[in-house]
Amino acid sequence: MTTDSSSTNRAPAEGISTFKGQDRALRADRLGTGGLLLSVLAATAPLMVVAGVMPTTFAVMGIVGQPLLFVVLGTVLVLFSLGYAEMSRHVHNAGAFYAYISRGLGGTAGAGAALVALVAYNSLQVGIYGIFGFEVSGLFATYADLEVAWWIPALAAALAVGVLGWLKIDVNAKVLGVLLVIEVLLVVVFDIAAVADPGKEGLSLHAFNPDTLTGAGVGTALCFCIAAFLGFEQAPVYAEETSRPHVLVPRVMFLAVAGVAVFFAVSSWALTVATGPATIVATSQEQSAGLLFFLTEDRLGSTFTDVLHVLFVTGMFAAMLSFHNVVARYAFAMGREGLLPAAFGRTTGSSGAPGTGSLLQTGIAVVLVLTFALTDDKPTGDPTAPVLHLFTWGGNIGALGVIVLMAIASLSVVFFFVRRGAAGAQAWRLVTSAVAGIALVVIAVYTVKDFDVLVGTGPDSALRWILPGVIGLALVTGLVQGAILRTRAPETHARIGLGNEAFQLEKEAERTP
Repeated sequence: MTTDSSSTNRAPAEGISTFKGQDRALRADRLGTGGLLLSVLAATAPLMVVAGVMPTTFAVMGIVGQPLLFVVLGTVLVLFSLGYAEMSRHVHNAGAFYAYISRGLGGTAGAGAALVALVAYNSLQVGIYGIFGFEVSGLFATYADLEVAWWIPALAAALAVGVLGWLKIDVNAKVLGVLLVIEVLLVVVFDIAAVADPGKEGLSLHAFNPDTLTGAGVGTALCFCIAAFLGFEQAPVYAEETSRPHVLVPRVMFLAVAGVAVFFAVSSWALTVATGPATIVATSQEQSAGLLFFLTEDRLGSTFTDVLHVLFVTGMFAAMLSFHNVVARYAFAMGREGLLPAAFGRTTGSSGAPGTGSLLQTGIAVVLVLTFALTDDKPTGDPTAPVLHLFTWGGNIGALGVIVLMAIASLSVVFFFVRRGAAGAQAWRLVTSAVAGIALVVIAVYTVKDFDVLVGTGPDSALRWILPGVIGLALVTGLVQGAILRTRAPETHARIGLGNEAFQLEKEAERTP
């Protein structure tokens, strides 16, 4: 990816069109440390990871050392966060990833990153509707003896999320916070119960033995596990809506990464303790996504398990709302900077929410859910098709996109500080960013290489290339858009990545006699 030195670390250029009115800026002082942390952590969907991702990784990849993988990935992401968080002290933009990449590698690279971010987070958000609809349909069948098509609760959730997306972000944070705290508490209860009543092998630490990470499946297992962390990188998206972004954003990022790594390492270890390390793979293959519920039924009873099923669903709703908020803010930032129509760059009424971006995401979700409802399960009649397709396709496309963005952002950190003449002062952060970037590139390569395993297609299926190709197409399309803007609309190109900073500087210029 080429860099545009003319647009790196740039101030608003002369001739840039001005932003008129407060609707071009997100409302500040809406989120403190707690609200920001809850908004970010909700996207990690802890219960969905423990009940869904972990058993799948054990079963499909046969890797007993999943707890150690979470420690390794947590370390990599802390290294990434050191430079990423330092960037957040200098750049406050709802476009986060693409704003940072713009400031480090230039506006053209930023335009490519912007479209990748929009596609990736939309894919993650919409993908969850498949498993959400399937699980809610199952709850109706189990507890109300009603047959409800999966797409009905999925569409209802899309509309509910859309409504919440129009409200103040602090209202959203409260909704997310309540759901998240209950989820975490229930998982902690299971962890304690597993430790108190371990399997035949007792409190074995074998899952943390490096020998458990040998074999061909480790690279793919990394792909599964890194998806569990997605969400922590969203903190800078809300920078404009905090009172002290240079303090709160880095603080929340480190709290999120460290908290997620410890929580998931302990919880995946608790699963191995409950079954025994020697049998965790076989038990996961037998129980699949029912592993956690199978184990809680035995240790904590049916009532606790029933509550866990319900919270499994509400946790997915929280994740959908969190990703929805991020997509809406990316669309807002892109509209404000000329990468999307200007209508997306305006906030809505007294809430100060990016309403048009929220409508865009809701519309995309509704269209895709209806598309899968009409076509996805018809060839096979498989009722689990929305989970296997909408969820796995969307989730893995989105995860690949975010991994690519993190890798490019690591490079942009290096360029940003070198060009500011701060290479010496930031030397250790540049080193950690480079190391993290290399690790993320390796994970991205494994993700593409093993995409057939991740989405459950055969090695000869064209989907193994078509699906990851969605991210490649988004990147190329964005780069082409950036190149065209640089040639035909240099004033718009110069604004990419500046966001509200350009707005504020121009207002000051207007007040200057």
